Amino acid sequence: MKYRSTRGGMNPLPFSDILLEGLAPDGGLALPETLPQVSAEQLEAWRALDYASLAAEVLGLFIDDIPREDLNRLTQAAYAPGIFDSPDVVPLKPLYGKTSLLGLSQGPTLAFKDMAMQFLGQVFEYVLAKRGTTLNIVGATSGDTGSAAEYALRGKKGVAVFMLSPHGRMSDFQRAQMYSLQDANIHNLAVKGVFDECQDIVKALAGDLEFKAAYRLGAVNSINWARIAAQIVYYFWGWLRATTGPGQQVSFAVPTGNFGNILSGHLAREMGLPIAKLVLATNENNVLEEFFRTGVYRPRSAAQTHATSSPSMDISRASNFERFVFDLVGRDAGKVAQLWKQLEQQGEFDLSELKPQFESRYGFIAGISTHQDRLKTIRSVYDDTGVLIDPHTADAVKVAAEHADPDTPMLVLETALPVKFADTIREATGQIAPVPEHLQDLPGLPQRVQVMACDAGLVKDYIRQHAEL
Repeated sequence: MKYRSTRGGMNPLPFSDILLEGLAPDGGLALPETLPQVSAEQLEAWRALDYASLAAEVLGLFIDDIPREDLNRLTQAAYAPGIFDSPDVVPLKPLYGKTSLLGLSQGPTLAFKDMAMQFLGQVFEYVLAKRGTTLNIVGATSGDTGSAAEYALRGKKGVAVFMLSPHGRMSDFQRAQMYSLQDANIHNLAVKGVFDECQDIVKALAGDLEFKAAYRLGAVNSINWARIAAQIVYYFWGWLRATTGPGQQVSFAVPTGNFGNILSGHLAREMGLPIAKLVLATNENNVLEEFFRTGVYRPRSAAQTHATSSPSMDISRASNFERFVFDLVGRDAGKVAQLWKQLEQQGEFDLSELKPQFESRYGFIAGISTHQDRLKTIRSVYDDTGVLIDPHTADAVKVAAEHADPDTPMLVLETALPVKFADTIREATGQIAPVPEHLQDLPGLPQRVQVMACDAGLVKDYIRQHAEL
C-alpha cells in the first residue's frame, strides 16, 4: 500500500513515511493509490470483534509496513479498558425512532478527536523508536483537536507538540483542558486570530521545506492521513452495531467544519460499507453547505468567519475538502492542483457541473443549523429523552431530522460531551452540564500558554527555541 499526493507532486510512499510527513511536499494531501474494498462476507466476519480488534482489521488494510502483530498491540493499547469511559469504547445511544447517537466522546478529552489521537500517540512513538529519530508536531485547533493530541502525546518519547489555537475563541473548558497540561513536551501557542489563520501558519511552516526538514516537523491535524484512517474504523463499528445482516443501509449525520470527520465516512462508503446518506451539518459558517447546495466552493476571510456557540466548526477553509474533490474530479491530480491554484488567485472555484453526483453518486446532503436551532434542539432532545447533547451534536441532530428515512437507521456522530460548552447548555435547558469526576478540579489548575501575534515568523522562532532535536 503506497500513498500519493492529491496534487501529484510526491513519489509514492509507504504509510510510516506519510505518517511523519504530514502535508505533502507539493502542498497536497496523502491518499492511498487504491482504496481497499471490503466485501459483505468480510463485514459479517467482523461482527463479533471488539473495537480494538476491528481497528486492527480496518487499519491493517491501509498499513502494510508495520507487522500485524505490532499493529494489533498498538490498537489494543490505544483502545484499552480505562482509556475510554465505556466498555464498548464507542456505544450506540438510542435517541428516538431510528435515530441514535454514535458515542465518540467517551475518551480522555471528551471529544471524538480522541478516537484517532489515541492511535496516533501509539503509532508515532512506535515508528520514531524504530527509526531512532524525533518529531516536532505542529498543529492548529479550533477546540478539540488540541487537547486530544496533547493528551495522547504527553510524555511520549521523541515527540514535542506545538499547538496553535485562536486566542479567546474556545470555550473555558477547552482552554483549561489544553493549557493546564504541564508536560515539558507540550507547548500551547494562543494566536491572536481565528482558526483559519492558525491553520494557515501550520501550512506555511509545512510548506517551508528547509525549515520542515531542519526541525523534523510533522502534523497531527486531519491533514495527517493516519487521523482519517483511524476515524474510518468507527463508521464500520457503527454500521455493525446498527444492522443485523449484510447489505442493510445506514445513514450518518456529521457536524463538520474541516471536513475530516465526514471524509472518513465518505471513504468508508467508497470501500463498500452500505451507507445510504452522509448528512453534513454546518453552523453559520456554512461554506461546505453552500458547496453541496450550489457546487461553488467559496471560503471566507477571517473577518467573515462567525464566532458561534458551536466553536469547533467556526472554520471557513476546510483542509480535508481537497481529498474529496480529488475523488470528485476522477482522481485527477493535475485538475486538483489547478483548482487550488485558482482558489488561491480568485478565492473560489465552481464545480456545479458535477452537482448531480454529490448525492446520487456519493450520498452527500447538507444543511445549516443556527444558534437558535442549537438551543431548540438541545432543549427538545433533553425534554424528550433526558439526554444532554453538546451544540455541535445538536447541529447534526437538527439537520439529520430534515433528512431522516423511517426505514433507515440514522447515526448522529456525537462529537463532544456537553460539559465542554456549559454556557450554551445552561442557556438551552437551565441545567448545569455534569462534569466527569476525573475533571472536577480542571478549572482551578494552573495554566501554561504563550500568547502571540498572528505571525508565522514568531511561531518559527518559538519552535527553534523549544524543538525536540
